[in-house]
Amino acid sequence: MGGPVVLISSSIVQPGHSGQSGRTKIHLTPFDLSLLQVDCPQRGLLFPQPDQDFHLISRLKSSLSAALEIYFPFAGRLAKVENLEDNTVSFHIDCDGSGARFLHAEAKSLSVSDILQPHGEVPDFIKHFFPADGLKNSDGLTEPLLAVQVTEMKDGVFLGYYYNHMVADGVSMWNFLHTWSMICSSGSSSGQQPLVLKRWFLEGVSYPIHIPVSEAEKPPPPSRELSSVPVTQDRVFHLTKKNISDLKAKANSQVGSSDKNISSLQAVSAHMWRSIIRHSGLTGEGETHCKVVVDLRQRVNPPLEKDCFGNMVYITPATTTVEELLGRGLGWAALQISKLVSSQTNENCKAFAEDWVSNVRNLKTGVGSRMAGDTVLVSSSPRFDVYRNDFGWGKPVAVRAGPGNSISGKLVLFPGIDEGSFDIQATLWCDVLVSLLADVEFLEHVTTMV
Repeated sequence: MGGPVVLISSSIVQPGHSGQSGRTKIHLTPFDLSLLQVDCPQRGLLFPQPDQDFHLISRLKSSLSAALEIYFPFAGRLAKVENLEDNTVSFHIDCDGSGARFLHAEAKSLSVSDILQPHGEVPDFIKHFFPADGLKNSDGLTEPLLAVQVTEMKDGVFLGYYYNHMVADGVSMWNFLHTWSMICSSGSSSGQQPLVLKRWFLEGVSYPIHIPVSEAEKPPPPSRELSSVPVTQDRVFHLTKKNISDLKAKANSQVGSSDKNISSLQAVSAHMWRSIIRHSGLTGEGETHCKVVVDLRQRVNPPLEKDCFGNMVYITPATTTVEELLGRGLGWAALQISKLVSSQTNENCKAFAEDWVSNVRNLKTGVGSRMAGDTVLVSSSPRFDVYRNDFGWGKPVAVRAGPGNSISGKLVLFPGIDEGSFDIQATLWCDVLVSLLADVEFLEHVTTMV
């Protein structure tokens, strides 16, 4: 806690029937293990203020207990096994019912309008509305796999949370939030379907996967050299339904006779990529990357259930030179992203996983370099129905991303509150942001008002 946010209480909420017989052991795939040293994702929902007789904290905690009974992996812990015979370690999720952390905080001097600042500005104090900063997925060995912070404000409530990315992804997390909200608003968990775990493991690979001890060790904290890294700032950009439609039409018109059909998300991602790199100060011969988080559930064979629980995402880059990206137009850039997404086939997934097992890597590199400024990372999705999460006193009025993995160029996409619109929370170096806000070509399809 810090700034205007004061911690009232911290507790552990366990599943409703934590004494259930039998414990589930969830093996981790290469897609999970590659996230071992990446920061836990953090998200938050801003709500209006409930009536005084709603009993906010007690209702949220009791319904969370019921929701964890269904989504039992969130109540488990990351477990590590030392394999002395080959000097390796293995990890799995132990669904032991230990529980999730629940923080109750107050920020009575702050109002909803302090968070929803003009022009999409994201105030620095908002980091205190989230339960962690700098917590990595590997910390699941000692920390809960899920933590929630409920902060009561002058005229609203902010519900912030983190989740361990090795046990779940955005699809699973938002489904959990929706289940929890329905239980809280109705007062009952009856009618909720049992959890369907992902069932995707490579044939011929022995689980648990053995990782060299040296690769699994947590990297040292950042050196003093990072004090010279430019300061980043968050800003929310809003794209109306018309903004998105215009970008999609422009991109498709530029690919001409190609048989590719550029999607709205690909056109928007390409617009952000080109606009940010245009002000990055990189040389034309230098490489630039657009990393996209792809849901693999329907891309493996046989396909998995669309809503199965677990982590089934893969971060993959489209790479080109700065000169080519800026010189060949929006349609060409969007086509590179489209080809990238289309290439994520069952064969591609198997090849990545088999290679990863043979050559364990990516454990210490995180999502990108803080210093290069050559990468745009597109995460989350405007397809997540974040505004349906009504816990019983009203729907959210805004959604925000919390601290973590804060490289310049990180883009967290959400649906806008108006149907068909997008909100993009961008983390950018301050000088890049200043230039972007003065870029007429960029602002033609984007507004900073939210």
